[in-house]
Amino acid sequence: MNATSAIALSGMHAAQAGLQVAAHNIANLSTDGFRRQQVVQSASEPGGVTTSVSQAWQPGVSLPEDMVGLLQSRNSLLANLAVFRSGERMLGSLLDAVG
Repeated sequence: MNATSAIALSGMHAAQAGLQVAAHNIANLSTDGFRRQQVVQSASEPGGVTTSVSQAWQPGVSLPEDMVGLLQSRNSLLANLAVFRSGERMLGSLLDAVG
């Protein structure tokens, strides 16, 4: 796997974590004392991103924030998928030209 594909794949994993956390938070809106989850992203050294999930310090819900997070994660997943596909197509074209 080339560097572009690896970076795009790490972005897709981060977006998937964001989708899961937003869905979890939305599903638990009516749970008493529920503490929202949040995704923490950080840049990784060779490129890309790493993620971890943490809980908010205080109980409470934020439907608008979770809906926006859901949409952002969806768009991020689609954008990283487009980069991944483009990288694979370019690599295939390069191999076709060499072969």
